[in-house]
Amino acid sequence: MGKYFKTDGYRGVAGKEITSYTCYKIGQFLGRKYKGGRIVVGKDTRLSSYMIEYSIVSGIISCGTDCALMHVCTTPAMSFIVRQDRFDCAVMISASHNAYYDNGIKIFDDKGEKIGEDVILELETFIDGAEQIPDECGEKLGKVEDYYHGRNRYIAFLTTLSDHSFNGLKIGLDTANGSTYMIAKCAFCALGATVYAINDNPNGTNINLNCGSTNIDALKELVKKEGLDMGFAFDGDGDRCIAVDENGEEVDGDKILYVLAQSFKEEGKLYKNTVVSTVMSNKGLEIALNKIGVNLLKSKVGDRFVYEMMEQNECVLGGESSGHTIIGMIERTGDGIATAIELARICAKKKALLSVLTKPIKLFPRSLINVPLPKDLPQDFSIKALEEKISKYNDGTLFILLRKSGTESVIRALIEGENEQVVKNISKIVQREIEEYVNQK
Repeated sequence: MGKYFKTDGYRGVAGKEITSYTCYKIGQFLGRKYKGGRIVVGKDTRLSSYMIEYSIVSGIISCGTDCALMHVCTTPAMSFIVRQDRFDCAVMISASHNAYYDNGIKIFDDKGEKIGEDVILELETFIDGAEQIPDECGEKLGKVEDYYHGRNRYIAFLTTLSDHSFNGLKIGLDTANGSTYMIAKCAFCALGATVYAINDNPNGTNINLNCGSTNIDALKELVKKEGLDMGFAFDGDGDRCIAVDENGEEVDGDKILYVLAQSFKEEGKLYKNTVVSTVMSNKGLEIALNKIGVNLLKSKVGDRFVYEMMEQNECVLGGESSGHTIIGMIERTGDGIATAIELARICAKKKALLSVLTKPIKLFPRSLINVPLPKDLPQDFSIKALEEKISKYNDGTLFILLRKSGTESVIRALIEGENEQVVKNISKIVQREIEEYVNQK
């Protein structure tokens, strides 16, 4: 990971850690790198997304490079359109599942993949350096194009993903007051579903606020109250999906991977019979996949690492328990809406309830802990000593994973085991240990 760009791009408090000046320099770097080319820019619904968008675009066109504005759209839409319409680069402005006051920047190359570490290093060196790039002037300045039709092309693409009509299906959508608030409903309605949408009225500050893939309580209630067949919750930029079955029970990323893997295998589409997840995936996923003859590989946490391992091993399916699911036959990044459409397609094709399709996978009890980090941490802060201290609680029946988040200023801990009460007890101890360690720094 770089100084600014971590596991999921550049992220921080807008106006403080991500400033208009920094964004202008990012635009300048990209404008010079792709000088004379075309860059497409999209954003989510955060209040600060406009400030960041205008700053980046100003930097791009000041270097003589043209820019196309997709406006509010999803991260996977940007990955799709940069490939389809042959842009040189795509910039997505979003902090994904974070609160509205955070924002972020994700950059894709012309293949729709996140830019490589070498380019990130160059960019970060430029951000911190004193080099000044003079503005072009007159006819040498870049042009800005309204590219809202690119969003419509992406919606049209989504509607081609299912070979079965959704007529008769009642589907709930929680769009997290984010990027999917228009796109998801349009796609599902076009496929014939009766759609019940909630949290689809963004105001700039309500993105991810007690809703979406990180808080599915409202979606569960909607599904049960309206007697829906299933529901889908997305995050702020639409690259995650968490499902809810007809009983209002959560279907997380691990269960989603299992359902997709089983179906793809039956359809002869699961190349090499191998799926990629991360070290955060539940042990129950591996057991369930092995029972149907599917292998599981595990990458580092982060959808970019999942995709890299998929590429290295020629896999067509990968994802995270948090809801990032990458369907390699159609995408280069996680796509929440495409994932939801695939799940609905499988249910329609098999005439099966989602609860029936997920029944074979039994997830182990687990606890997820997030401990905020103080703002005055030293630059050389490390959790290595903490990892060694906590390892003593792993008696062979537990799996304990500790890591510093790449998207938020927190330490995350995962405790998983066969006995739910043991998991709860150890979780309390681990949380105390983390808090004491952090407070000493």
